[in-house]
Amino acid sequence: MDLNLSVFQEPRGVMRIFHVVFSICAFSTITGYSTQIIFNCLSERSLYELSYPFDFLFERKFGNCTLDVTGNFSSDAKFFVTTGVLAMLYSIVIILVYIKFDEAYKRNPKIPMLDFLITVFFGVLWLSSSAAWANGLVGLKAATNRPGETKGPCQTCSVTTSNFSTLNISVIFGFLNFFLWAADLWFVYKETQWFQAAQPQPNEGM
Repeated sequence: MDLNLSVFQEPRGVMRIFHVVFSICAFSTITGYSTQIIFNCLSERSLYELSYPFDFLFERKFGNCTLDVTGNFSSDAKFFVTTGVLAMLYSIVIILVYIKFDEAYKRNPKIPMLDFLITVFFGVLWLSSSAAWANGLVGLKAATNRPGETKGPCQTCSVTTSNFSTLNISVIFGFLNFFLWAADLWFVYKETQWFQAAQPQPNEGM
């Protein structure tokens, strides 16, 4: 079977490669992330591991003081990761269609139209999942960074985490993916019957 590698000289082929790369970057920054929750109280310090999917219940007693951290941000994180994995898989599949079945892709008008609609769907998914995860990350930061009590024996107690920079980057990757999928809509749309039917036809006999 002939392979049409020339598709990678076209914007639609190049954009799909970007989709694969940046989808992996987006979900891997969450699934590969781990940090420590730090409990400080009465001159004592304890460390607990925090990682994906960010559904946690940590409790530590220091004398009469009890510090606890509870949070469930797994739905937002899993939504984001699922979007990334599905977007990567679809991008790989459609790349294979481009290079192996390009003639069928161009002859059958239903395939480009389906490709366009799925691209719209993933653009919406990236926007909604990135917004959801950005909101979840705000809640995660609030739950795991609390100053000490203002009075009583626990006034020196606090709960903090070491670093959220990687998760901040994951949000940036999420919205970047939305931009890439939205930008690709024009190039995929140009392959559909809708675009071709709207183009002026040359006058016969000219």
